[in-house]
Amino acid sequence: MLEFDQQGHIVTLTINRPDMRNALGEPGDGGVFSDAVARINGDRNVRCVILTGAGSAFSAGGNIKAMQKRDGPFAGSPAHIADGYRRGIHQIVKSLWELEVPAIAAVNGPAIGLGNDVACLCDMRIASEKAIFGATFLKIGLIPGDGGAWLLPRIIGGARASELLFTGKTISADEALGWGLVSQVVADDKLLESAHDMAHEIAAQSAEALRAAKRLLRHGQNSDFASVMEMSANAQALMHISDDHSEAVAAMLEKRPAEYKDR
Repeated sequence: MLEFDQQGHIVTLTINRPDMRNALGEPGDGGVFSDAVARINGDRNVRCVILTGAGSAFSAGGNIKAMQKRDGPFAGSPAHIADGYRRGIHQIVKSLWELEVPAIAAVNGPAIGLGNDVACLCDMRIASEKAIFGATFLKIGLIPGDGGAWLLPRIIGGARASELLFTGKTISADEALGWGLVSQVVADDKLLESAHDMAHEIAAQSAEALRAAKRLLRHGQNSDFASVMEMSANAQALMHISDDHSEAVAAMLEKRPAEYKDR
């Protein structure tokens, strides 16, 4: 259900369950995402990831039919269901959160509920003009059970996150751009091209510097200024003695592209 395609420094992950509008949270999904992320994190040649959906949807979220039937991860007692979240949906979320390289969500269609939050786990989001976004959990009598209550306010602010969650409404790609949920809106047939253009710009950077910069940004979300400054000093010291830094400086002075060795 998750296609893995690597072209040079860029990995494209495609949620491939179009007959279910790329619903997530089916048995085994957590392990699939965990394995893909472990493969990426273990390959120092990878510098950027693109996450998208097959067919007309990015991901419509959880399986509503399984919820209605109280089947699969939604079966049993509250304790059983909670454990199912921890072993399934939370494993998807935690895996994407632990991705060490920059990630771009190429949102090709509806990103609803869990699908919206999965897109929010990426560092950047590019939307097709056909994309729509929603935190529609309350529409089906639920709350964000996937970490969305932590993620969404950090991207669009508390007031807009509250509006999206409490009303259950969906917003268009253009509205998402105005709210800061996405950074670009492009024609549907240009979505993957635009995502790859951005990925190639990112992949032109040093692999180690990219990973260190992402760690620093993540650390900065929940740390005080003094802690971030200390982490910055220590990380920067390591960057200064790296082969990539030496190559980048030489390339700049010689007015040529840098040729990193991924080590």
